[in-house]
Amino acid sequence: MNIYLDNAATTALDPEVIEEMLRYMKEDFGNPSSTHAFGRKTRAAIDLGRRRVANHINAEPGEVIFTSGGTEADNMAILCSVNDLGVKHIITSAIEHHAVLYPIEELAKAGRVKMSLVNIDARGRVDMKHLEELLSNSEEKTLVSLMHANNEIGTLLPLQEVCDLCKKYDALCHSDTVQTIAHYPLDVRTLGIDFLTCAAHKFHGPKGVGFLFINNKVKVNPIIRGGGQERNMRAGTENVYGIMGLVKALDLAYEHLDEHRTHIEGLRSYMMERLKVDMPGTLFNGDAEGDCLYTVLNVALPASNKAETLLFNLDIEGISVSGGSACSSGSNIGSHVANALNIPADQPVVRFSFSKFNTKEEIDRTMDTLKRIYDLPVVA
Repeated sequence: MNIYLDNAATTALDPEVIEEMLRYMKEDFGNPSSTHAFGRKTRAAIDLGRRRVANHINAEPGEVIFTSGGTEADNMAILCSVNDLGVKHIITSAIEHHAVLYPIEELAKAGRVKMSLVNIDARGRVDMKHLEELLSNSEEKTLVSLMHANNEIGTLLPLQEVCDLCKKYDALCHSDTVQTIAHYPLDVRTLGIDFLTCAAHKFHGPKGVGFLFINNKVKVNPIIRGGGQERNMRAGTENVYGIMGLVKALDLAYEHLDEHRTHIEGLRSYMMERLKVDMPGTLFNGDAEGDCLYTVLNVALPASNKAETLLFNLDIEGISVSGGSACSSGSNIGSHVANALNIPADQPVVRFSFSKFNTKEEIDRTMDTLKRIYDLPVVA
């Protein structure tokens, strides 16, 4: 039995999503820009899908721009803020996703913006007093870019409080909500947020598609040019079956939100208790028992001479987990999040992340396998 516990990296496609996508692969395959019946049919489907997405976050349909995923959406929000909205100062944190950190660092290196890092504590929580200090002292147009939930440790941002601070100091607010959309209710009107991002593959939708919410109070220009698609905001023929897969996955997620959350929170809590009992010395990274993303459990397991091969040994046993962010796989420089939080280097860091498809039996087998790797007794 193979066990997949790396759902923060990507999730399995829901069978209902696959069926929805197949329809647009096999039957309704027209180019939405074509004026004939095939094109009009797919254009109507995308327009309806955009409205369904907008309804889930209390947005206007015109505020939703479909993209190739969360990375493009994050890049677009940041670059458009600088190119079109006069931003000269960006406040972010050292533990943001690289889709946010890299473009900001490049803009700062080119002298186009000043980059400020807000303080974070050992659990990855933003120092709100320091954030307000940075905002109050900023003399230039400012963008605050902070993720709603950290993709490695799961620590949640008090997003409403951040949005309120931005409004108080006339700053723009962008949040990478890739890990939280479809897992938490998000209301862009209540938040008063300017930019919000999504990637479908984090909630059982397809890879290669996402969206950017752009508040209609801000006016920006496209960064991909060449056509009038996406209401002149993103050129290129639309990924029709990807978009419709995203829409279906989001519909399913919000339809069963409470049910899935209860199930996943139960699995996460159960694994925490087993780790406490069976593997003393395990550290729980982030705000694991506080305000934390319920799909993620990041731990530093006890020090062992098998630490370097732990993920490999789990993989051999058919158990898929992550040692950090899957978006940086292949890199040997380690996790920038773990480094920023000073997580002990001698303890192997493992991120377990759960979905609606995981079971308690899978947690038991994973724990028994960990105990065998650590040469701990396993109770039959």
